[in-house]
Amino acid sequence: QLLTEGLLLAALGTAGGIVVAYWCRHALVLLLPARSGISMYLPGEIDGRVMALSAGVCLLVTLVVGFIPAFQTRNLDVAGPLKAESVGVVGARGRTWMRSGLVVFQVCLSFILLVGAALLLESLQKIRNTDPGFSTTSVVVTGVPLLAAGYDLPRAKAFEDELVDRLSVLPGIESAAFAAMTPLGYGSFSSTPIAVDGYQPSLEEQPTVEYNQVSPAYFATLGIPVLSGREFTRADDENAPLVAIVNRTMVTRYWKGEDPIGRRLQVKGRWARVVGVAADSKYESMRETPRPFFYVPLRQEFVLRSALNIRTHQPLQSLRAALVREVHALDGNLALYEMITLREQVNRSTSPQLVAVTLVSILGGLALLLAGVGLYGVMSYAVAQSTRELGLRMALGAGAANLLRLVISRGLRLTAGGVLFGAIAALALTKLLGKLLYNVSPHDPWVFGSALAVMALTAISACLLPAWRAARTEPARVLRDS
Repeated sequence: QLLTEGLLLAALGTAGGIVVAYWCRHALVLLLPARSGISMYLPGEIDGRVMALSAGVCLLVTLVVGFIPAFQTRNLDVAGPLKAESVGVVGARGRTWMRSGLVVFQVCLSFILLVGAALLLESLQKIRNTDPGFSTTSVVVTGVPLLAAGYDLPRAKAFEDELVDRLSVLPGIESAAFAAMTPLGYGSFSSTPIAVDGYQPSLEEQPTVEYNQVSPAYFATLGIPVLSGREFTRADDENAPLVAIVNRTMVTRYWKGEDPIGRRLQVKGRWARVVGVAADSKYESMRETPRPFFYVPLRQEFVLRSALNIRTHQPLQSLRAALVREVHALDGNLALYEMITLREQVNRSTSPQLVAVTLVSILGGLALLLAGVGLYGVMSYAVAQSTRELGLRMALGAGAANLLRLVISRGLRLTAGGVLFGAIAALALTKLLGKLLYNVSPHDPWVFGSALAVMALTAISACLLPAWRAARTEPARVLRDS
C-alpha cells in the first residue's frame, strides 16, 4: 500500500513536471540577447526518449524512497509505536532520524547551489562593471549592408566617406567612424604573423597578433585614448605609405617599453610605420587580459563588411531616423542593420554567464523551496506527535514563547547541520568554478554568509506555522484526552 501510494504521487508529479518542462522548453532563448530579424533556436526537444528517461528516474527514486518505510513496517508492532508516540517529544530520536537526515541533505544541497549562484552572480556583476577601455554609454553601433547591395570597393569607399561627412555635421553627433570589427562582437578579429624591426624572437616563437581595420576618428569616436603619436587621417589611404597604431601591451612586449613612434612593423610581408600608441581595451571578451593588438587604416586594407560607430547624445530612436534619412539620401535601396549601444554590446557578450547564473539560481531556488517544505513537514509531524508533551509543558507554566523557541530551535538545529555539511562540500566544489569566476574568490566569506542568512530565514519561515500550532496547544484538552 505504501509503495502504491508513493507511485501514485510520483506519477502525478512526473506528469506535471513533463507538462511544465514542455511549456518551458524554449525559455532559455528568452535569457539570450534578442537580435533584430534573427530567430534564436536551441537544439534539443522533449521527445519520447526524454520523457521515458525522466519517468524512469522518478520511478526509481520513488521505489527507493518508498521501499524504506515499507521495509520498516514488515513486522510492525502496533502497541509499541502508539505508546511511544503518545509520550513523544519534539526532537526525540527514534525513527525521526531518517526524516531529519533527509531534511539535512536537502539543506546541504540548497546551500551548495545558493553559494554557486551567488558566486556566479557576483562574477557577472564584476565583469559588466569592468572598464572595457572604451566608452559604452554614448557610442552607437550599426552597419550598412554594402556587400549585399552589390557595392564594389571604389563605390563602397566613396559611400562611407560621404556618409561620415554628412553625419559629422548633424546636431548631436560628435563623430563617426567605420571599422571592420566591433569590440566584443560576434565575429573574430583578423590575425597575422608579424615581424618587429629590432625584435629578435626565439626559435620556437612565431609572433602572431590580432588587428582591426579602422577609419579616421575611430579612437575619438569610441573614446580609446591615443597615448602618443596621432590617429589615422584621410591621407592614410591606399596610395600612402603603410602605417599602424599599436596598443600599450604590444609596446611593452616588442619594444620593451621604448617609444615605438616611427619604428617599423611588418604586416603580411609589408613594412608599416608606427604612428601612434593606443591604450589597451577589451577586444573579444570582458574577461580577457591585456594582449598585443594593433590597428591599420581601413583604406589601406579595405573590407566591405564594416561597422559604423557613432558618438552621440541623441536618443536611439531619433538617431536612427536621422541615419536612415542620410543613408537614403545617398542610396534609397539601402537599409540599416540593428542599432545598439556599446553598453548593450557589453551585456550581450556576457550572455553565457547570464544564462549560467539564471539556471543555477533557478535550481537553487527549487532546492531551497524543497528544503523549506521538507523542514515544514518534519516540524509539523513532530508537533502533531508531541501534543501531550506540549500540553504538559504549558500546564507546568511554559508560555507560548517557550514553545515557539522549542520548535524553531529544533528546525534551526537541522538547518545548521545541513549548512555545516553544505559549507564543507561547497568549499571543495566551488574550486571547480575557478575558471568561470572573474575577480571573485571561490571562498568569498560574504557569499557564504549571505547563503547562510537565506537558509536561516527559510528555516525560520518554515518553522513558524508548526511553532504557532504548538503555542496554541490547550493543556486542559490534551490532559483530558490523555
